[in-house]
Amino acid sequence: MTIELEKKKRMLSYRWAIFAVLALAYFFVYFHRTTGGAISDTLQDFFGVGTASVALLASAYLYAYTLMQIPSGILTDKFGPRKAATIFIFLIAAGSILSAASAAADNFTLMIVGKFIIGIGAAVVYIPIMKVLAVWYRKNEFASMSGILLLVGNVGGIAAATPMVLLMDGLGIQNTYIFLAVVTVVIAGLCWLIVRNHPSEMELPGIEDIVSEETGEPVTESTSAKMGTVEALKMTFASGRNFWPLAIWFFFMYGTIMLWQASQAGSFYKSVYGFSAGDAGIMVTMVGVGMVCGCPIAGRLSDRYFHSRKKVILIGTLAYTCLWGVIWATAGKGHMDGIAIQGVINFLFGFFGGFFVVAYAQIKELYPIAMAGTSPAALNLFPFAGGAILITIAGFMISDKTLAEFQNVWLMAFLMMVAACVCAFLSVEKGSDEKIWPLPEEED
Repeated sequence: MTIELEKKKRMLSYRWAIFAVLALAYFFVYFHRTTGGAISDTLQDFFGVGTASVALLASAYLYAYTLMQIPSGILTDKFGPRKAATIFIFLIAAGSILSAASAAADNFTLMIVGKFIIGIGAAVVYIPIMKVLAVWYRKNEFASMSGILLLVGNVGGIAAATPMVLLMDGLGIQNTYIFLAVVTVVIAGLCWLIVRNHPSEMELPGIEDIVSEETGEPVTESTSAKMGTVEALKMTFASGRNFWPLAIWFFFMYGTIMLWQASQAGSFYKSVYGFSAGDAGIMVTMVGVGMVCGCPIAGRLSDRYFHSRKKVILIGTLAYTCLWGVIWATAGKGHMDGIAIQGVINFLFGFFGGFFVVAYAQIKELYPIAMAGTSPAALNLFPFAGGAILITIAGFMISDKTLAEFQNVWLMAFLMMVAACVCAFLSVEKGSDEKIWPLPEEED
């Protein structure tokens, strides 16, 4: 098959416009996810609520995000990334309006409802992007593009720290969320106008045809293939070591990241080390800066150098676990109260924590491309369940914000990461001892 050069060029260039719009949406997905770590004290003071209530607010997003993962995969595979992402980005705007109304009404319960709705909307952004990457990009570009996406997301995480504090100080809670709602509506409109589910909708060649022409190898799997929902879910959850070690690893890995970045880090630095709100915000920001660097580097290492997903995950997990050991063992020590040394710890925390991005490439390659929405969505249940559950637990463990309370939570996180190292070792990747699932002959 010979592909027209102009059509090939247009396909390979237009995919960047699609990626740019969806990456911008993901910036705000991550922004909303991590705002709790820096503005928790502001919300406590404004609404007159306690630590457990603010922890519930942070976990409301994660519970909603977790509950929507399987529906997200189903909706993406059934309706396509364009329609699924557009509708749910509008829902993020609706949740932001409710959050603004909560400030006007001085009603913290309404703020929680708004955060929950934001979480529902945000849940159907990442999986459509994964589907777009699977359909519009080469297989050896997937991990690198995932890393770039997480880079953009973590810039959103950075914006959710010190910049969010400054924005809220300048505009107030109500106007801040109104501003976010307006921006989100604009992004939803761009999504509908620019995103396309498949190159064929623009009469352009599919990426599998381009790769076939470049390599001379026949097309073995079509990016337009479909699969029944029940069959896809059954293949995912019944696949043993293909799925479960990585799922449990992700529960601990991302759960502990959210525990620190989105919930307790800012409070820890102010309560134990006596940092100002601004300095504590900088510490949370450094986690995001670390991820901005770590995510694309991990993707690049996986695609170009190690040619392995599992090896990169193991390196990141071991280093990240060691950092939790340092945080636990040195908490409250006088020689560790400097902004510089804590900044380095937080940077490295985010850098190696960001290696989790490679897991999506690892899981995607074990299943047919028709499951490019369902299989990552099933995996994505676990990191956000981990974040929601660990943040909730920590909210009850840390009531008086004493050093001992924080140390107990940090020890819990460290032990969980030790278990995560074992799970990472037990996980499998394409080319090892996994079972590659074939596409069924007949759809449900």
